[in-house]
Amino acid sequence: MPDPIVSLVVLVTGLIVGGGIGFLVQGVVNNKRSKAAKEHADQLLSQAGERQKQLLQQAQDEASKVRNAAEAELRERRAEQNRRERRQAQKEEAVDRRLEALDRRERNITNRERESESIRGQIEELKQRQIQELETLARMSSAEAKEQLLQKLDAELDRDYAKRIYDKEQQLRDEANEKARKIITTAIQRLTTDVVSETTVTVVPLPNDEMKGRLIGREGRNIRALEAATGVDLIIDDTPEAVTLSCFDPVRREVARVALTNLIQDGRIHPARVEEMVEKAGQEVEEACIRAGQEAIFETGVTGIHPEIVKLLGRLKYRFSYGHNVLRHSIEVSLLAGMMAAEIGVDQQIVKAAGLLHDVGKALSHEVEGTHAHIGGDLARKYGIPEAVIRGIEEHHEDEGRTSVEGFLVAAADGISGARPGARKDSVEHYIKRLQALEEVASSFPGVQKSYAIQAGREVRIVVKPDEIDDTSAAKLARDVVKKIQDTLVYPGQIKVIVIRETRSIEYAR
Repeated sequence: MPDPIVSLVVLVTGLIVGGGIGFLVQGVVNNKRSKAAKEHADQLLSQAGERQKQLLQQAQDEASKVRNAAEAELRERRAEQNRRERRQAQKEEAVDRRLEALDRRERNITNRERESESIRGQIEELKQRQIQELETLARMSSAEAKEQLLQKLDAELDRDYAKRIYDKEQQLRDEANEKARKIITTAIQRLTTDVVSETTVTVVPLPNDEMKGRLIGREGRNIRALEAATGVDLIIDDTPEAVTLSCFDPVRREVARVALTNLIQDGRIHPARVEEMVEKAGQEVEEACIRAGQEAIFETGVTGIHPEIVKLLGRLKYRFSYGHNVLRHSIEVSLLAGMMAAEIGVDQQIVKAAGLLHDVGKALSHEVEGTHAHIGGDLARKYGIPEAVIRGIEEHHEDEGRTSVEGFLVAAADGISGARPGARKDSVEHYIKRLQALEEVASSFPGVQKSYAIQAGREVRIVVKPDEIDDTSAAKLARDVVKKIQDTLVYPGQIKVIVIRETRSIEYAR
């Protein structure tokens, strides 16, 4: 059995020897690694140096390029600056030359103005001496001579102007009158209509005077209900067995008349019954308007009229103008216009439709603002009436804006219908005021001695002073009076103006 100490010694010796050998081996390995690392580091340093040299060379090249570009740009800018400075210097030289030229021109102009002022003064002095010599010879001042010359020229121009216009108007009037007389007389002879009177009140008969109390009702409730439902004033006065309905709207007045007549026949008069009767009467009057419109269309032979226009046309049955029933007047205008259209070769249907509808705007004149011609034109346009018919409706009261033959024919037929004897009726007060206004307009012109309104205001005769108004001036005075009447007065139909000039030679036997 081996000795433990020897074994231990051997073991320790072995460990020491093994450790030494291991250390030597590790040292050899480390030396090899260190040498390899050093060689690698040297290689990296060598590569880094070469890379640095390359980058430095590239940087130097780039810097050289930038420097060269900057120097080139700087040279270009300097050259451009030099060119600008040269141009500026040239401009300044040119401006200096122009200023010098302007100064020379200004001095020349100043000298010429001085010379002109001197010459003008000499001319004015010579002119004044000539005027003084002329005034001395003529024994009047220059202002008086000028005024006399202007007055003479004005008088001669007025006479020549009036004479030329008079001759031309006379020629045109003769030619137009011959043709118009034939057309109008032919149309008038072929048509006759009845004449009716205008009224703004309606009288309803009563079976007895006790009915008045029943119409008034307890504390006036019946009469208030009737007036509120119809918009008509019910006048109950001392007139025996009658009450009066007053309203400017003829359709409302007719509704009230029918309702009141039905209430009197029924005998049951109270507010509820009043409202029922008024509603029923409104339907009856509306049906009557439709029938009247249809009859008017049938009588005139007009076609293609919208039902709403037909109903509005029928409402004219209850409308009057200067005592002339508007529906009958519209029918008459339609027929007259159609006859004249046939004489001159114009479309009869268009003209007859325009004549029939020319006053349809009066059916809404209490409800819509504007003239009845414009209201009628808007209605016709709304319901698809042809544009030619609309022109005839809108232009029948516009003398200056009239451009269509339809407007002229409707206006002529309208004037014929309203101007014929007995067609219209006027109140005494309005009649007297209209005559006075006509005479005042005629007497407002210089040279008028006296004026007379005759023929119910359809003719004005003016007597002039013969020493102030000559024959040609008389024609001009007639036109001036006509223009003033058209601009200032409202009148039905047309007014004839006659200027009378007479010369009297008076001597005395002694």
